[in-house]
Amino acid sequence: MTNAPLTEHVLTAAQQAVVDQPWDARVLVTAGAGAGKTHTLVRRLDVLVEREELEAGEILVLSFSRAAVRELTERIERHAAAAQRIRVQTFDSWAAALLNRAYPDVDWSAYSFDGRIEAATEAIDKGAVEVGTYTPAHVVIDEVQDLVGVRREMVEALLDRFQENSGFTVVGDSAQSVYGFQVTDPDQRAAETDRFLDWVRATFGDDLVELHLGDNFRARSDAARMALPYGAQLQRLPRDKGGAADAAERIHGDLRALLLSAPNFGSLTDEYVQAALREYPDTTTILCRDNGQALTLSGVLAEAGVPHTLQHSARERSAPVWISQMLASTEATTLGRERFGELLADVRSPVGATPEALWRSLRKVARGSGRGTLDVVALHRALAEGRLPDELTTPQPSSLVISTVHRAKGLEFDRVLIVEPRVLREPTQVRKKRYDYDPAAEARLLYVAMTRARDDLYVLEPPHSWLVRKDKRIDRWYLGGRSSWARNGIELIGSDVSHEQPPGTEEIRQDAADIWRYLLTDVVAGAEAELVLLHGIPVAADQSPPYAVVVGGRQIAVVSERFRSDLHRLLRRNAHSLVDRWPPLITGLRVDCVESVAGAPAATEAAGLGTHGAWLAPRLCGLGRFHWHADEAEEGNEG
Repeated sequence: MTNAPLTEHVLTAAQQAVVDQPWDARVLVTAGAGAGKTHTLVRRLDVLVEREELEAGEILVLSFSRAAVRELTERIERHAAAAQRIRVQTFDSWAAALLNRAYPDVDWSAYSFDGRIEAATEAIDKGAVEVGTYTPAHVVIDEVQDLVGVRREMVEALLDRFQENSGFTVVGDSAQSVYGFQVTDPDQRAAETDRFLDWVRATFGDDLVELHLGDNFRARSDAARMALPYGAQLQRLPRDKGGAADAAERIHGDLRALLLSAPNFGSLTDEYVQAALREYPDTTTILCRDNGQALTLSGVLAEAGVPHTLQHSARERSAPVWISQMLASTEATTLGRERFGELLADVRSPVGATPEALWRSLRKVARGSGRGTLDVVALHRALAEGRLPDELTTPQPSSLVISTVHRAKGLEFDRVLIVEPRVLREPTQVRKKRYDYDPAAEARLLYVAMTRARDDLYVLEPPHSWLVRKDKRIDRWYLGGRSSWARNGIELIGSDVSHEQPPGTEEIRQDAADIWRYLLTDVVAGAEAELVLLHGIPVAADQSPPYAVVVGGRQIAVVSERFRSDLHRLLRRNAHSLVDRWPPLITGLRVDCVESVAGAPAATEAAGLGTHGAWLAPRLCGLGRFHWHADEAEEGNEG
């Protein structure tokens, strides 16, 4: 996903109009798919700093997903002139940082994501934003069409709080609103559509400067442009629920027919197809309707040895290995720029990242009291609390990505393969007019999927994933069976490896320093992993027994309490039953990455890993498959 230099992009008149607005202007930009909004925002930030003379800290830039944050951050690093020091954040990470700064004695990690957003809204109303070094003089917000529920309320509170003394630039496209599902009530969800845009227009009235970016700079072929005309139709969907549903179904049907007219890429189980994915020199994404499909297809490619990345939720954040390496290699409590560079030279730093950029990122959360210093203790605290800047916690780009459409929002690829979408309305639904879906959301989702491509667009046959289901109690996918209560596998997520102690010091007693070296040199992304039952005694009444994480035949970690609790809930048939057996082996997993984690400094000191309480741990992904004893039924835990 390489970006061209700014010199190759001459701003259109519409883009220049956005860029040239004064710092105190209230600007609403509607921008279609591929309209160059990221490029325009980078130029806008440069003007705010260079011409309008705002400090970087006076400009607050928020976006919806870590993928969008990474994209905008990379553009700033590569192309911005005056705006290099501006930080881009997700709504969730900014809210968490605000709460930790305003109320440092509260354990905000115990709150849910929505709980922190609600608390941040209250904190904004009480003046918490003004407590920082800078108060916002200009707020830039991307993807505002996806602001619903508590996040919409937080941003409205923020803009309302500073409307007398600041400006804003907010960018959105109603045709790409795909996060309404976060509002569970169907009627409330319908009411949330365009609600933020309506609020901005009503609140700021004649002071609002509304501009539109309509050109498309992404699509370079007829196939990549085929869905673009439907953006305007989606923006004009009727407000009444019935009218919107009928119109959206027609649009979805048209888009689906267009997609099915595209070439069929074939089956991912075909060796020639696998070779085509391996050998393609540019970027490819496989877009799925849900994570059950994504997990299934990822498993197929993993088994065939096709390197790829599984796109995760924006809420799953992994800290890079080099941070733990650096903390373990020094006993100092503060670092100067020169010493930081010396330490960085001896560790595995991210590809393409400059020491200066990494220094700036760390100083955002661990600025020392001395001029130009880094507070190592504050860095440990930020690592432990998951408060590292978004640009440090995003994975390295991959040439092949499997993703849900939701998680690919804001991204673009040279080649896009879309899993064939279902027909929305079955004959019984035509007769009864009853829906188990939101037609407008489905139409927008397909439009977003079909507008991610630069060059090639293909359709992909749906995977055989009818046994892959969602357990809403634990918010995980699992592998079922012929019976409704069959449980034959479970999705692994980022919090499933224990971070309580360094690997080797709990349950599996091994040399922690030796495991550290193994993680650093032998454990790579994509490596096969499995979970092995250590013994049959549950850790607690509501948890499974412990499992070891095994990679390359070696036990390198144990599972977390979260995993043990969720596995117990998954295998328990009802509130009155007991789980009397556990799968001895869970396979089909992969190492997503090796990450830095933090805990008690005493734990690393005792384990010989330094004095700063940081260590390495594997992060797993995939749909694990349960292996029961050979003489048990094929249906596993079916009973």
